[in-house]
Amino acid sequence: MVEELFEDNCYVALTHDDLDAKVMMDKVRSPKAGAIVLFAGTTRDNFGGKPVKELQYTSYEPRALQTMLSICKAVLLKHSLTSIAMIHRLGVVPIGEESILITVSSPHRQAAWRAGEEALEECKEKVEVWKKEEFGGEEGGVWRANRDGAIGEKVEAAVDSKKPDMGPHGPILRPKRPGERGHGPVSDGYYRPTGSIRSTSTQECQGFSAFTRYMNIQGLKSKKCVIIKS
Repeated sequence: MVEELFEDNCYVALTHDDLDAKVMMDKVRSPKAGAIVLFAGTTRDNFGGKPVKELQYTSYEPRALQTMLSICKAVLLKHSLTSIAMIHRLGVVPIGEESILITVSSPHRQAAWRAGEEALEECKEKVEVWKKEEFGGEEGGVWRANRDGAIGEKVEAAVDSKKPDMGPHGPILRPKRPGERGHGPVSDGYYRPTGSIRSTSTQECQGFSAFTRYMNIQGLKSKKCVIIKS
């Protein structure tokens, strides 16, 4: 199943399926383009000197897709691209498999190179996605924001798979299905979103508020959902 948005030559998607590089290249292919750049992020077998068994990704999909689309629109405009596409895989991503694909097309290669790198860095910094690193020989894993240098939180795997992971401050709740969580690093056993949500939808704000309660998100005094006029 793929959740996707397409607007103004920008394509973004979230999926639990394997990623296909050719499909993503075809999303940006155009007779007006002289270059297509593809970035593929894959799961490596180690982190911090420890063997990694697999990565698990989860996301707050409604906001993640909008954030991805906003990033793509800004990058397309800044670098005068022909098209841009971005897809992130959710759920378990085994070693060596792709977790993210970004493709950009442009009349000239220099702009395509720069745009591809910028889109990746913006995605890792802003998109509402987290990852859990499962280490070989260890029970549980470490949840961290999907960005370089993000603080992680060790969780203990529950004996009963229906029970939540346990952090130092109690249970770390996860959604019933992969693909829903808010944005922000994990620290002290809590998920800490940053910034504020601005939306024209009362329903979206209510949904996000319910989501933060479900996910046991703490430290939200500075987090708010602001209704703005469309």
